[in-house]
Amino acid sequence: MAKCTFCGIVIPKGTGKMYVQKDAKILYFCSMKCEKNTLKLKRKAITTKWSMRYQKGK
Repeated sequence: MAKCTFCGIVIPKGTGKMYVQKDAKILYFCSMKCEKNTLKLKRKAITTKWSMRYQKGK
């Protein structure tokens, strides 16, 4: 089982998306919302209030 790279929740097996960057870094996403926030909008999970990584930092 993998954790979402953006929000930090556990992704059930058979769901989600794995994205491989050009530098061979692997990113896992649970939803399109997390994928867009990371790749297209370039947001940080620590500053996004609904992510679990934001709540851990507080």
